[in-house]
Amino acid sequence: MAKSVFRIGNLPPGNSFVYILGPCVIESERFLNRMASEIRRICDGEGVPFIFKASYDKANRTSLKSFRGTGVEDGCKLLAEAGARIGTPVTTDVHTEAEVEIAAKYIDLLQIPAFLCRQTDLILACAASGRAVNVKKGQFLAPWDIRPIIEKLRAGGCKQFCFTERGTTFGYNNLVADMRSLYWMREQGVPVIFDATHSVQRPGGAGDTTSGDGKLAPVLARAAVAAGCDGIFIETHSNPAKALSDGPNQIPLKHLAKTLRQLEAIRNALV
Repeated sequence: MAKSVFRIGNLPPGNSFVYILGPCVIESERFLNRMASEIRRICDGEGVPFIFKASYDKANRTSLKSFRGTGVEDGCKLLAEAGARIGTPVTTDVHTEAEVEIAAKYIDLLQIPAFLCRQTDLILACAASGRAVNVKKGQFLAPWDIRPIIEKLRAGGCKQFCFTERGTTFGYNNLVADMRSLYWMREQGVPVIFDATHSVQRPGGAGDTTSGDGKLAPVLARAAVAAGCDGIFIETHSNPAKALSDGPNQIPLKHLAKTLRQLEAIRNALV
């Protein structure tokens, strides 16, 4: 089946592979701008275009006491300003139809979180927004179960969309990344991104927080590129140990250049 065309913002015409990079959450305006500038510098050095990401609200934190973010209006404005400053498209996750209406004013790529990937009203709201849409495949779905979601997006008038694989539930407090999933999802005729960060999570694995194996994120990213995915999603932080959300799974910013270099080497070897 022919794959749908996927173009975002000002990414170079003909770009067939996308990196989605950024911190888990907007910790502050200063933090966001610093991360955006550093990632821009690193990607320029490696010669790769990217979409900048960060969340304005981590609505599914394990604990009620956990940091969530800045809120939709302020967060989307900050993210759009950061993207404009460094000259790259931006993405963030949305949780309700009301949030879609606000986010669509600022955000190039609307992301539907994995836990909400079957929510029909949310999918249709994103589809009608005029923005491109990225759907995170739920941990509870088989690769071929994205077909009804594709149908909903198309019924809503969306022509620019992709899906992201982020691991499948495997027993308790664990996920497994099945590289066969990338092939089966792409067989549906859609671009497929691999989320190296959330695939190494251990949901609820630290009691009132999520733990994970962040050191394995680059390993899985390399395997996904070799398997033929259309892009890589990686969360990165200047100091993961002090991150306000998902620290155990974010790769240190100082390792990002090496990771990108390795991934590009694999891509070039496949040509």
